[in-house]
Order: sequence, then C-alpha cells, then structure tokens
Amino acid sequence: MNVLIVNTSETAGGAAIAARRLTHALNRQGVSARMLVRDVSSSPSPDVVRIDSSRFRRLPFLWERLRIWVANGLSRHNLWRVDIANAGLPITRTQAFREADVIHLHWVNQGMMSLAELRRILKSGKRVVWTMHDMWPCTSICHHADTCDRYHTHCHNCPLLVHPGQKDLSFQVFRQKAKAYGQGHITFVCCSEWLAGQARKSALLAGHDVVTIPNTYDATHFHPSSRAEARAELGLPQDKPLVLFASYKVTDTQKGSDYLMRAFRYLTDLNIGLVIVGQMAEEAIDLPVADRIDTLPFKRYPMGYVTDEARMARIYQAIDLFVTPSLQENLPNTIMEAMACGTPCVGFHIGGIPEMIDHQQNGYVAAYKNEQDLAAGIRWTLGHQVEAGERAAAKAAATWNEDVVARQ
Repeated sequence: MNVLIVNTSETAGGAAIAARRLTHALNRQGVSARMLVRDVSSSPSPDVVRIDSSRFRRLPFLWERLRIWVANGLSRHNLWRVDIANAGLPITRTQAFREADVIHLHWVNQGMMSLAELRRILKSGKRVVWTMHDMWPCTSICHHADTCDRYHTHCHNCPLLVHPGQKDLSFQVFRQKAKAYGQGHITFVCCSEWLAGQARKSALLAGHDVVTIPNTYDATHFHPSSRAEARAELGLPQDKPLVLFASYKVTDTQKGSDYLMRAFRYLTDLNIGLVIVGQMAEEAIDLPVADRIDTLPFKRYPMGYVTDEARMARIYQAIDLFVTPSLQENLPNTIMEAMACGTPCVGFHIGGIPEMIDHQQNGYVAAYKNEQDLAAGIRWTLGHQVEAGERAAAKAAATWNEDVVARQ
C-alpha cells in the first residue's frame, strides 16, 4: 500500500512535525509512505517530494490573501486567521499522486490545496483520509470557531469578517466546501476526542466518517534521561526548580503568555527559574507590567527558537515541569513530547489538553483563563514532580508511541 501524506510544509508548524513523524512511523511498519509538500527544509528527507520548485509556487498563497483582503473591505483585520482555498497547487498532476493508493491530507492551507483540487482528488476514486490539526476542515474559513456554532448548519455572519452578513465570504466558502466534499468519501481523523466532538457537529461532515487517532512522537529523542546531565549540557542551574514555557512567539497572547506572567505573581515565594523557548524579539513593552516577562522576579533562561528535536528533548529532560497556558489547542505536540521525557505538564482546561494531562496524576489541569489556578497547578506539580513525571512517561509510552499510533 502506497500512502501519500500531503502537508503544506515539511518541517514548519505542529502539523508538519506530526505528519513527518507519521510518515516515518508508517514506513517502519512496512507501509510505503511519502510526504508531498510545498515548503521543504534545507536538506529534505528522501521520503519527501516537493510539489513545485519554481519561484511561482507561492502565487496561490498571495492570490488567496488578496481575495480575503478585498472581501474584507481592504482591511488586514484577521487576514491570517482565515483561509478560503480559492487557489492551490496541482496535486493530482504529480507522479507521487498517481502512484498512491491512499491520499492522506494534513494541514493544506495557505495556497497548498484549493477546493477545486480537492474535488479532483475525490473524483480520482482514491481513498482519502484527512487528519484535522484544527477546525478548518469542518468550518468554512476559520481554524478555531471559539464560541461560534454556525458551522453546525451553514456558516454566515462570520465574526472574523469586518462586514459579516447573511451571504458573506464564510457563507460562500461553506457552500463551495459542501460541493467539494460531496464528490466522494473522506475519513476525517481527529487527534483528540474534543476535536472529534466538534467535527461531528459540522453540517459539512455529514455522511463522512470521523475517527480519533492521536499524533505520535519520536522515542529516539523524547524519553526520560538524567536531569542533572541535561542541565549541565545546556548550562542551566542545578540548584532551583525550572519551569518551561514555549511558543513560536513568546508574547503571543493566544498562547496565554499574559496569564502565565500573572500566575507567576502568586509564586514569588518560590525560587523558580523560567526557561523560555521561542522568539523573544519584540519584548512586550506595550503590555501591562503584570504581563511582561522582563518584570518577573525570577531568573530567566532564554533558549531561542528551537527546531532541532534532539536539543528540544534535552530541554524537556532538564526541566521540572512544562506549562502551556494556551487559550486554543487541539492535541499539543509539546505536551506529548514533555510527558515522553518524564516531565509533568500544567495547562488550561481547553481543547484536548484534559485528555493528555490527568489532573493531579501526571500534571495539573487549571480552570480556563484562571491565573490563580494556573499558579496553584505549578505549585502542586513542583511538589509532586517525581511521581507525576513517572506517570507522564508511562502514559506517553502507552498512548502516543509510534507503533501504537501507526497501527491505528
């Protein structure tokens, strides 16, 4: 069986990481799997095929942004929070597509796959599986519906548009998606039960299958190891508890950095060190003082933006707990990776996080947007670090190990 895993990027983003790991896991199980991507790394893997190497490969992305900008009244408001798939690359014309038995879509936005190309994929008669890394496949144009439930029937009056209406851009794209989905059968794979529950409510997915299969991790990197040795290797102190916060952009409020900073104000009696992974540029000098990292009374250890998995694993192995105060999540790779390294986690009760963290067992699930409870979770987990870490590693091995996931 030949499986073609389609994703916009080979390495950038959580979906790319998950798709790449799944490709490797399937190949180790004897399934012939390749990735088809638009954006490749500087040294792409031999099982990765680039769909287009020309300088024009990003034109569909630019055309899509222009269409959204015009439809939104020439406003950049929420320009990067929606996708309409009005343009894309010729997936069905590639040799990799013709040789595949199963087409496994992942994150195919920002000019990778158009709805017209999806119709052609379904008309080909090949089996189609679509792993959802966010809500876009089951809504019209948004990746996270928040409290909006219009996608249950038919999207319209979209709160992300400057001028919402009964037949706005979300209404039009919803209708186009419905026509595309009607060309064949899709098995939608959700990485969490939470996302599967949201998907099953969508009118778009009626008549299609929705199943739950988690992402996986690479156990060659992510596994328990000596904390003292990892700290020595990274130049981190041995004499204090270390808490990790990671985000592509540290000041991104959707990742809850402001809630974390306020939570730390309740922990000033602890001698905590804060390890930070992510872009620290644009230190948030425009934020309230209580939300600014540079005003915390704790020693900070910035590690920069980390792409190397071996280095990221060493960081997880060096810390006492990982905290993710994100306000929107599906099944975060970061929690999975940390737990695989024997590191307990703390996060808000949102999305798939409560399925990963067993409250006061292998970490702490704090009440949503409650910085006091987040602080209580950090304090509890630091006090139960050893036993919580052991349970975290055991759950990761039993639930997200690549052999388990690849068979599913």
